[in-house]
Amino acid sequence: QVQLVESGGGLVQSGGSLRLSCAASGLILDNYAVAWFRQAPEKEREGVSCISSPDENTSYDDSVKGRFTISRDNAKNTVYLQMNNLQPEDAGLYYCATGLYLCLAGIGLEEAYDYWGQGTQVTVSP
Repeated sequence: QVQLVESGGGLVQSGGSLRLSCAASGLILDNYAVAWFRQAPEKEREGVSCISSPDENTSYDDSVKGRFTISRDNAKNTVYLQMNNLQPEDAGLYYCATGLYLCLAGIGLEEAYDYWGQGTQVTVSP
């Protein structure tokens, strides 16, 4: 059974940093592209970043370029999202997702991903 578990969310002041983790079980995450999505209240879920496999090509939404970094630790079967200079508009429930989507031409739509975690909440105070 495939399971993705996000962690690392929390409350941070504007300009602060958080590192989100996405730990996988039931599949070898290194074999798949992994994406981060987020959903703010009353808004649609949107793609934030993805990382391909095995070349680790990365894609970012324009709103987070230069502030967020996605990376892998294959030994831990985990993908991270380092988020710096967080702003109130970055707040939301952050999900990681994986599947057969390759992340070679952008983050893609959420329908392209087969497995999802439960999400971790990020709150940014002004």
